[in-house]
Amino acid sequence: MQYPAKLRYSSGWYGLGILLALLMLAGCQNQEFEKPDGTTLDWESLRGHWVLVNYWAEWCKPCLEEIPELNDLDRSAAIVVLGVNFDDIQGQELIDLGKKMGIEYGMLGEDPGPELGWETPVGLPATFVVNPEGELVETRFGPQTEEDIKELIGR
Repeated sequence: MQYPAKLRYSSGWYGLGILLALLMLAGCQNQEFEKPDGTTLDWESLRGHWVLVNYWAEWCKPCLEEIPELNDLDRSAAIVVLGVNFDDIQGQELIDLGKKMGIEYGMLGEDPGPELGWETPVGLPATFVVNPEGELVETRFGPQTEEDIKELIGR
């Protein structure tokens, strides 16, 4: 049965279904990532902040060199630093390793890259820079300094 064009799309449910499908396709669904203590981090809660997702490893000397700089950046009200262990260490072992290395910023117990559409870095340290709107603006390799990051984000 053919309905007049005026009636064809008048159903509120039809339009709502299309809107929900488009939002899901656009990646607007809520993303949560596990932290080493078993709690979760809601990615949307980071909106309004610059986010640095830093991939590191215990054996990576440049990673060790940048930890104090990342600690300082994380103390800024406008910047959130999240560490991701490249060797997939998790749970209490990751918490203990972070303390041993002097990491004071938050860590993730899982790699958010695949869910966010990022490729796993091939070199360390690697820092993914996300703007306050939630968009990846740059991926940096090598140790970062507070000055370099603040210059990048215009602070």
